[in-house]
Amino acid sequence: MPARLHVAAPLLDGAEFSLPDGAARHAQVLRLQPGAALTLFDGSGAQWSAEVVTMTRSAVVVRVGTRSEVDRELPLRITLALGVPTNERMDAVVEKATELGVAAIQPLQCERSVLRLVGERADKRREHWQSVAIAACEQSGRNKVPAIEPIRTLSTWLAWLASQTATSQETRWLLSTNETTPLHSLACGAALIALSGPEGGLSPAEESAAREGGFVPVSLGPRVLRADTAPLALLAYLGLSAR
Repeated sequence: MPARLHVAAPLLDGAEFSLPDGAARHAQVLRLQPGAALTLFDGSGAQWSAEVVTMTRSAVVVRVGTRSEVDRELPLRITLALGVPTNERMDAVVEKATELGVAAIQPLQCERSVLRLVGERADKRREHWQSVAIAACEQSGRNKVPAIEPIRTLSTWLAWLASQTATSQETRWLLSTNETTPLHSLACGAALIALSGPEGGLSPAEESAAREGGFVPVSLGPRVLRADTAPLALLAYLGLSAR
C-alpha cells in the first residue's frame, strides 16, 4: 500500500511541487525513492495518487496524479467535547477518536480538570493535538481531518452553544453515572455532540448546566470508565452501530 501523506494545500491533477516540511520529513523517514508511489490528501475529503520525482536531504518533489473520491467517514457527524485528561492521555484520545471517525474535538477546562492550559501553552498544545489527528488520518485512511477546537472553559462553551441555532437533527448526550438513560435505548440524529468530563467527572453544577443546555445524561454501563476511555467506548459503539 502506498504511503499516505497529508498536504495542507489544495492539490491539482498533474501538479509538481515540493512537499511541505512535515510531509517531506515523513517521506524521508520512510526512505522513499524516486518513482515511489504515494497517496496525498488535503483534508477536503478526496485523495490523489502521486509519485516521488526527486528526493534529497532538503526537499522531496512529487508529481500529483489523479483525484479520487474515497469516503471513509461515519454517516453521522460526531463532535466530542471533553474535559482534557492529564499527561499523554489526551494525545491517545485524539489519535483513537480520529481513527474511530470523530468529526471534531472540543477540549474543555472543567472545575475538576487537573491539567490547566491557557494562553500560548494552550495554543501550542492545540497545534500538537491537530498534528496527532493528521497523523491518525494518514494511518487510518481518512481523507477528512477532524478539527481540534481552541480550549474553552465548559461554561464558556455551553454559553456559546446556547447562542447557536440547533437543528432538529442534532442530538446532545452527556456521559454520566447519575440518573442516566441506557445508551441502547436512545436514538441519535445526523449530528451528535457528546460531552464527557475530566478525571473525577463533571461537578453537580456542571452536570446541571449541561442538562439545561439540552444534554441528555447517557449511561455506558455499570462500570465507571476513565476519562480517556468513556468517549472512545461511545465512538466505537456508534461507529459499529452505524455500519
